[in-house]
Amino acid sequence: MLPTPQNAHLLVEGKNDLHVIKALCAYHRVPEAFDILEPIGASGVESLLQQFRLKLREPDKHAVGIVVDADTDLAHRWQLIRKIIQQHSAAYQTPSQPNANGLVVPSPHEYLPRIGIWLMPDNQSSGDLEQFAAFLIPPTDPLRPYVRGILEQLEAANLHRYRHKRSKAFIHTWLAWQENPGQPIGTAITAQALSANSPLAIRFIQWLNHLFNPKS
Repeated sequence: MLPTPQNAHLLVEGKNDLHVIKALCAYHRVPEAFDILEPIGASGVESLLQQFRLKLREPDKHAVGIVVDADTDLAHRWQLIRKIIQQHSAAYQTPSQPNANGLVVPSPHEYLPRIGIWLMPDNQSSGDLEQFAAFLIPPTDPLRPYVRGILEQLEAANLHRYRHKRSKAFIHTWLAWQENPGQPIGTAITAQALSANSPLAIRFIQWLNHLFNPKS
């Protein structure tokens, strides 16, 4: 059975993830062999994990992938997803730790889907989509240290109003200083303000192709 948007799904936390991934796929001309789905109803991790459980149970699935923020505890998030897979079928062989290149779990039986897992930002660090985006800033970009310095000054003076989402403050401050200020992350990738050819973006695209287009 070949992967198609009807039998191959990539599950994401929300619209920002969806637009970022679509922008990367468009740039790298990834074959449209899968669809990208947000949680039905409420957004967020719990809804996403529930949708993941349901998609694994649906018949005739070729591949199911999930992209989720590692958040503050990568190991805990990894074990949550691993437990869902094992509960679906003990025949799956999932490692105890994530792979830096993203994980693709082969199908143990012809009636079970191949499964892919990517923990934002890089499968090795706690974090989120915004930290993934920060890795797409060109390494020689002169604004990066200024953004970091401004945030540090605000924090030292206790003037910052963000508490736990410094990564959001960082990337959106950087985006606010571009030629077209305040673009969404996905739009900034399309406009090539953020590099779709960064090493992490390439690793992510290779993971997607391994999961959904293994012969590409």
